[in-house]
This record gives sequence, structure tokens and C-alpha cells, in this order.
Amino acid sequence: MRRNEEEQGIVLFQWGKSVFLGGVTAFLFCVLFLFLVSIGISNGLLKAEQGPQVTVVACVLGSFLGGLLAVGQHKGRKLLIGLAVGGILFLLLLTCGILMYDSFSLENGGIELLGGTLCGGGAAGILTGGGKRHKLSPPKKRRR
Repeated sequence: MRRNEEEQGIVLFQWGKSVFLGGVTAFLFCVLFLFLVSIGISNGLLKAEQGPQVTVVACVLGSFLGGLLAVGQHKGRKLLIGLAVGGILFLLLLTCGILMYDSFSLENGGIELLGGTLCGGGAAGILTGGGKRHKLSPPKKRRR
């Protein structure tokens, strides 16, 4: 019995490690993407009014990339791992928002960020799904 509990702890630790690394990767990609967008806005290539939409796109792409990284390391529960990566990215963004602005309101774009991060991570889990492949049964013969 003890051996089984140790194996479960090891698996849980590996899942947590990959989810955290996926979330950090998603956060770094999101920040890099937004930095490149800010350069585009400074050079006049993009309009500043597109900021909220671009932020949500950065969250979706970042959590999708981080989700792909985390999901690729495990065989099962890919949707759950992808959603967890999206949740970690949202919590990292929430932490940065609170540290920089001393507040965070869900009414000013927080719900969109949460939806974008969860959708990106969930999409990574679904698209890399795989799962069990069922063999197709041979076609039934008809009686004449």
C-alpha cells in the first residue's frame, strides 16, 4: 500500500511541475508578445484603441503555448492540465496587476482575461487529446 501512495505523490508532483512550467512559459510569451505589440503601437503600426483585444489575444496564445508544453509531458487528463495552465497564467497576471496597480477589478477586463487564459489552455488540452483509439468494427454482412 505504501508503494502505491508514493507513486501517486510522484505523479502529482510531476503534474504540478509541468503545469507550473507551462504557466510560467505562457506568462513569458504573453509579456513578450505585449512588448512587441507596444513597439508596434509606438511606431504607428497599430492603434492604441486595440489594446484590450490584443491583451486577450496574447493571453489566449500564451496559455495555448504553455498548455502545449505541459500537456505534451503527460498521457492522460490533458484537458485538466491545459485548464490548470490557463488558471496559473491568470493568477500570475492577477498578481502582477495587484502589485503594480494596488487593485484588480474584474469589471475592467478581468473576466475577458480569465476566459482567454482558460480557453487557450483548454484548446491545447483538447487539440492534443489523442486519448484511446477504438478500432473500427468490420462492416456487418447483410442477409440476402
